[in-house]
Amino acid sequence: MPQKDPCQKQACAIQKCLQANKYIESRCEDVIRAMRQCCETHSGVNSVCCSGFAREHKTTEEKT
Repeated sequence: MPQKDPCQKQACAIQKCLQANKYIESRCEDVIRAMRQCCETHSGVNSVCCSGFAREHKTTEEKT
């Protein structure tokens, strides 16, 4: 049985938040930040959920 993706919970939270907020990313920055942190924590693990998450992307907070 394949091992569960360590960041699947955060990926699902992003989808749920985006759907609830009409896909306005700025309203979901907290869950996106949690996903980014999860991907950084599990960077050595082959995570399907993190594979599409760009590392160079900066949130509004990081840009200022």
